Amino acid sequence: MIKTIQMKKYLFLAAAALTVSIYACKHEPDTIVPLPPSGGGGTSEVCFEADVLPLFQTNCAKSGCHDAASGNDYVLDSYNNIIKRGIVPGNATNSKIYKVLFETGSDKMPPPPNADLSSAQKAIIGKWINEGAKNTVSCGSACDSNAFKFAANIDPIMQKYCVGCHGGSTPSASINLSAYGGVRQQALNGRLYGAVTHTAGYSAMPKNAPKLSDCQIAQIRKWIAAGSLNN
Repeated sequence: MIKTIQMKKYLFLAAAALTVSIYACKHEPDTIVPLPPSGGGGTSEVCFEADVLPLFQTNCAKSGCHDAASGNDYVLDSYNNIIKRGIVPGNATNSKIYKVLFETGSDKMPPPPNADLSSAQKAIIGKWINEGAKNTVSCGSACDSNAFKFAANIDPIMQKYCVGCHGGSTPSASINLSAYGGVRQQALNGRLYGAVTHTAGYSAMPKNAPKLSDCQIAQIRKWIAAGSLNN
């Protein structure tokens, strides 16, 4: 009788322990995290106007390179010119304009000593081509003028619109905006804000591209006013 009671007690405790173990352990399937919307318009498609065109305008369509005045066979300052040649819609790996981003030496674009595109920027161009190289515009904006951290907000603006000229081993006007120190220096001397607001007496930036949006300019202004922190 005692053995029967002990056995029942053992089985009860074992069942209770198993129940706790089952509920304590979460068996969740592996999930693939989807790419976030590139243009802020509720779609995973890359937005040409917001994400791709600035890369071409600031890294390729610089004076003496692939701008209209250079006489180059490739003019890369607008959608119609970019799509004319060197791009196979739907196939980035067979598109010359994409392939030269990964070349070396004199075949590489942008050519040395200009700043190279980042892996993320190359991926954006490749994804845009694979999606059909469409002229997607007015995709909406995810910009928040109250968000002005350097790493999350200011540096991405610099990388997209400025580093094409102000980066690499020989940055334009000896102003290097590829890292915090250089950006802070231009913020403190007033040249950064004067340039992006197109204030008289300053060289309007970005070159060969539209003025930054009001939201982007507000982010830069607030970041400077808050002390130009490396946050």
